[in-house]
Amino acid sequence: MDEGARKTMEWPPPSTSPSLVVRSPRQTVSLIRNRRPHRDWDQSSRSPSFAARDHGPKPSEVYGFVGSITTVIATAVYLAWAYTPEPVLRSLGITYYPSKYWALAVPSFVIVAVALSMAIYMGLNFVATPPPTSFSTIFDENSRERMTFSPAMEEEMPIEPISDISIDQINDLMFAGG
Repeated sequence: MDEGARKTMEWPPPSTSPSLVVRSPRQTVSLIRNRRPHRDWDQSSRSPSFAARDHGPKPSEVYGFVGSITTVIATAVYLAWAYTPEPVLRSLGITYYPSKYWALAVPSFVIVAVALSMAIYMGLNFVATPPPTSFSTIFDENSRERMTFSPAMEEEMPIEPISDISIDQINDLMFAGG
């Protein structure tokens, strides 16, 4: 082979960087392994929180932690304000605070609001439910009638498809058998 033919058959071409040309999957894996930054510490001493150390905590974990700490602090401040007498607060230099009336009014308002919202929600569900005599309690657009199969089809379909049980079958099972 002459020098010209060897240059045309040479792979990778001289203009291409050899680290960017991949000839087989095995070379791909070896290139990926070689490009990873090496750690100074031993790989076998990974702790269970290895992923958290490399990628940091999830935002939901941070928000949950901050929210729980904030709730505990706010509850402690509220209870200290609600149960500490006003002369003690003034002696500590705390002079700007809400009236003690709000220590009972705000929780009462919240409890009443939650109870009313639950009552309204249940009332709306009762209004949206059809009466027991309505056929929409038995059939609707999603109802599936049970399909009848020939004995030849039963061999092909070992599991019966999903369907609703008709009201006639329910009445027969509940009232005719006893």
